[in-house]
Amino acid sequence: MSNRVRSALVKVAVLSVVTAAVGCGGVGTAHFTSTGKMTVARGGHTATLLLNGKVLLAGGFSGDASTIFASAELYDPATGTFAATGDMIAPRYRHTATLLLSTGMVLVTGGEGSEAQTAELYDPGTGTFTATSNMTTARFEHTAKLLLNGMVLIAGGSDSSGVLASAELYAPAAGTFSPTGDMTTARFEHTETPLGNGKVLIAGSVGGSGDALASAELYDEATGTFTATGNMTEPRSWHTATQVVSGKVLIAGGISGGGINGPHLASAEVYDPKAGRFTATDSMTMARSFHTGTLLTDGSVLIAGGASSATVEVFNPSAGTFTAIGSMSGPRQWHTATLLTSGKVLLAGGDASGSAELYQ
Repeated sequence: MSNRVRSALVKVAVLSVVTAAVGCGGVGTAHFTSTGKMTVARGGHTATLLLNGKVLLAGGFSGDASTIFASAELYDPATGTFAATGDMIAPRYRHTATLLLSTGMVLVTGGEGSEAQTAELYDPGTGTFTATSNMTTARFEHTAKLLLNGMVLIAGGSDSSGVLASAELYAPAAGTFSPTGDMTTARFEHTETPLGNGKVLIAGSVGGSGDALASAELYDEATGTFTATGNMTEPRSWHTATQVVSGKVLIAGGISGGGINGPHLASAEVYDPKAGRFTATDSMTMARSFHTGTLLTDGSVLIAGGASSATVEVFNPSAGTFTAIGSMSGPRQWHTATLLTSGKVLLAGGDASGSAELYQ
């Protein structure tokens, strides 16, 4: 392991210790400060915290989705500025980007368009993207998360034929994809949450019929198989899933059915991995979808924007309550929220906005 990787892992460990030690304190007033403007106004992009502390923002679309971007840029927290980096090989949105801790590179997979089966790697050392092997299946609106064994689980999504139940694994050492067990249900716009115990929670989605799903399932790294777990308290897609310090997972908001224009939800629930079930918790202060959920260093969860809203609220896991704490500089949806090594959160882009700001 290189010194660079080791140093970054230490930073992550320190943040985890701080989170566990501080727990969930009282909620104060939100503090938002503007930061540099992105080089491109983009929404539906990905944002990945690199091992050097910078943030890679890649792809996405213009406000009316008439333009899909291959461009990428880096946010430097030390200077508060964005700067262009190498372009992706292909324009992408509704794609995924996953940091590979073993190499410090970022794996970018799929996305809407003709390149949906391709994948590429970003190298922070050279600032360039290079092709890696193709996925076994073309997909967009899928999920991709790093597993404890260093592999990346890519699950579900859609292709030209419809919604997918298939899943596959990317092996960084070999640079190849291989099939793993299929999900119990075809899903896209679901969430994928590694639980830290060798299992991964897959929850909700739009199903093959176009309706939202309440079902959930677990992927077992050891066996490569999916099994059903308890259903959510209500169907939802385009929601957020955030694991908190206790190991439970907060599921918040989303759309209850009818596709992208369906009813937005204010409801929230918590999944308990030990019990294998979901229970309702306090509702958010407003209905949201296309929002973000970010675990903060004090153990609370920052819920920001969505459905063209500028409002922000915080979930306190100990009390099971949401509290409104203010507003961003403007409405955001299809934006990204990235916890920086400083404990601040970078909120960037969304729809036609090239603006960015910091929550602290």
